[in-house]
Amino acid sequence: MQENRKPIIQVKNLYKIYKVGTNKVYALNGVDFTIYKGEFCAIVGPSGSGKSTLLNMLAGLEKPSKGEVVIVGKHLEKMTENQLVGFRREHVGFIFQSYNLIKTLNAVENVALPLSFRGVPKKVRNEKAKKYLKLVGLEKQMKHMANAMSGGQQQRVGIARALVLNPKIIFADEPTGNLDSRTTMEVLALMRRIVREQNQTLIMVTHDNHLASYADRQFHIVDGKIYKIEEGHHREDEEPQEINDSRLEGAAEHVKKDA
Repeated sequence: MQENRKPIIQVKNLYKIYKVGTNKVYALNGVDFTIYKGEFCAIVGPSGSGKSTLLNMLAGLEKPSKGEVVIVGKHLEKMTENQLVGFRREHVGFIFQSYNLIKTLNAVENVALPLSFRGVPKKVRNEKAKKYLKLVGLEKQMKHMANAMSGGQQQRVGIARALVLNPKIIFADEPTGNLDSRTTMEVLALMRRIVREQNQTLIMVTHDNHLASYADRQFHIVDGKIYKIEEGHHREDEEPQEINDSRLEGAAEHVKKDA
């Protein structure tokens, strides 16, 4: 199946080495993989495994010590800082664990904000923002201020904001980390549906194997190496199931300790 699909991300022999005193710490230790257009992929691993470093490399936020990161045919490791900023603006959307909304703006204004940085006229950007808020199921909350919305609603605004620029790739960093069990599954189902409908590529970083299992493929990373690439176990039409609350509380404690 993948032989006929178009590679959108190619990572080759990727290393990130930090010096700590006289020691070398390998945050990434020779990583290789390919991700295809329209895939929902999860990078999964425990705290300190290198998953966040890998996300930063793929987003062009950090430079590799060695190796190649080729996205939409462009070598990120060869770009200047200004070129990387332009690349992210053109091709990449971000969904954050902490939502990163501006509390004093309403939902439409938050989603429209990235378009204002591009100089899109107000009427056009507001229409686009409304379109994507409808897509994520927030038709009735468009005028609500961010600080008057639930966590799940704020994350849906965050997803709409990531989509409004029509990015080729969306990076989601522990996107459900601040949500309860039921809302986590709703947001996960929403992200999976949007990837299918919009034919966009979504890379999610998570420490949770259960959440990762709903991706098309899971890249398991430990000590800076990908030790296993696994196909998702769930059917296309299967809705993500709610996580047992006690499991979620345990995971939340784990995240607090890692923070």
